[in-house]
Amino acid sequence: MRLLITGGAGFIGSHIADKAIAKGWDVAVLDSLVSGRRENVPRDANFFECDIRDKTAVEKAFATFRPTAVSHQAAQASVAVSVREPQMDAEVNIIGSLNILTACVAHSVDALVFASTGGAIYGEVPEGIRAGIDFSPVPISPYACSKFSVEKYLECFRIEHGLKYTVLRYANVYGPRQDPHGEAGVVAIFCNRILAGEGILINAKRDVGDAGCIRDYVFIEDVAGANIAALEGSIPDRILNVGTGQETTTQQLAEILQRETGNNVELKPHEKRAGDIERSLLDGDRLIELLGPLVDIEEGLTRTAEWFKQRLSVPS
Repeated sequence: MRLLITGGAGFIGSHIADKAIAKGWDVAVLDSLVSGRRENVPRDANFFECDIRDKTAVEKAFATFRPTAVSHQAAQASVAVSVREPQMDAEVNIIGSLNILTACVAHSVDALVFASTGGAIYGEVPEGIRAGIDFSPVPISPYACSKFSVEKYLECFRIEHGLKYTVLRYANVYGPRQDPHGEAGVVAIFCNRILAGEGILINAKRDVGDAGCIRDYVFIEDVAGANIAALEGSIPDRILNVGTGQETTTQQLAEILQRETGNNVELKPHEKRAGDIERSLLDGDRLIELLGPLVDIEEGLTRTAEWFKQRLSVPS
């Protein structure tokens, strides 16, 4: 396997790269380093510093490395940024993705895995329900619209060009290497603040003082594992939720992290954040059926907190 990972210097992409190299695959990382970090790229991986919006540079990377498979993780991943800058969001997530899809067809790539979003595409999930892939998509942000658009383009490319693909709709991914400077990085943000002895805000789900929004937190190891399984052909589904189906409130998240770090800080009730989805929960039964038991929230946060503690103890 010759695997090209777009966004491979980022949080999720770098973990996929590690797993792929451990399996003995030839790996190349394509990343603009706008949000990714060069130190995340494994030493044994080829590296192309490239923006996926640059069609010529993308084509050159494909021609040089000659991948047989592609894991497409590169994206503009902030809902808030997509609302402020919808054109830029579309340029990266739609036009950039089309550059990747076109290159895959031109270079006869055998398999493509696309990182999509479960929470943003499904929107509000009513109490008592977990969103399965048959749940009607409600993409209400430019980010969700761009991700859902690429899913539709993939089906078009399958029909027109025979491109084989797997869409993985992620829940809220967390774990070691997560960047605290991103919208989806709440676990990383909380780890940094708790370890620094700083209070954290519990943004309300609906009313100030409640336990906060409900999310489905999935550990990075399981996300990377799902990508590898899809690339190996072990996932027959074209679209698969990558989530646990386990509810966790913002307050529960903060309390577990305090316990795991051994630091108690002030949890400050705060008003609901504009645009926040109150409840996002995926049906992860099919993922568990295919890959086996997932890392539960307690174990995942223990491992994550330990990584952040070790990072802070290393002199800069």
